[in-house]
Amino acid sequence: MTIEEMIEQKNELGYSYEQIAELSGVPLSTVQKVLGGITKAPRYETKLALGKVLQPKEALRVSETAHAYGAKRQGEYTTEDYYELPDEIRAELIDGVLYDMAAPTFVHQVIIGQIYSRLSNYVMKKAGKCIPVMSPLDVQLNCDNRTIVQPDVIVICDRGKILKRGLYGAPDLVIEVLSPSTKQKDRGIKLNKYMEAGVREYWIIDPDKKHITVYTPSEEWGCEIEMYTFEMKVPVAIFDNECVIDFKEIYEYMEFMYERT
Repeated sequence: MTIEEMIEQKNELGYSYEQIAELSGVPLSTVQKVLGGITKAPRYETKLALGKVLQPKEALRVSETAHAYGAKRQGEYTTEDYYELPDEIRAELIDGVLYDMAAPTFVHQVIIGQIYSRLSNYVMKKAGKCIPVMSPLDVQLNCDNRTIVQPDVIVICDRGKILKRGLYGAPDLVIEVLSPSTKQKDRGIKLNKYMEAGVREYWIIDPDKKHITVYTPSEEWGCEIEMYTFEMKVPVAIFDNECVIDFKEIYEYMEFMYERT
């Protein structure tokens, strides 16, 4: 979550600086400087503590349902609680916090379907061992009992990580298509989780702005960033850039959908 998103979330939740300081454990003066726009680059630990308090609405919604089953607070949930959620609730578990996942749009589903088919065709032609998969699929990202995510599309090349009920460990490639309810989580919390877990390549696709952001780990910078538009072809780094996703072709296929409400 960026500082701008935290400020926006603070205003939306109606929290005072004093409340945020008490809930996060961050000194009041630091909270005021960060959320007042004075400190532009706070320490990672400070951002993490503030981010846990200023959770997106989807985290707050699902916790109300989960609380009735587990009687726990956000940050305390485990994979056991996750698997006990009612079938009609689709959620993700990240560092003990449950996040609601709203139903995807038609455009969202077409994009992930088109990308998946192209990745799958490439792997089949190359007789590769990597396996592309579309959501929903449980990914126990850190091999612990505090995080299970459901990326839109993944590619896994280590078949030893594949279990019957999902993936145990980090995929090689993760692709997320943004929606209004997930953009803060996908750009902030999940970006950090994927990079820390060892994901080799992470794409964030913004259907509204029609652009793609590609993140790859970097020892010097933490991660390198490449930007593309829906007029461009995006190379897949884990396949040595031999596989290319033509977003102009995908957009031309579904352009009419943008005119529908």
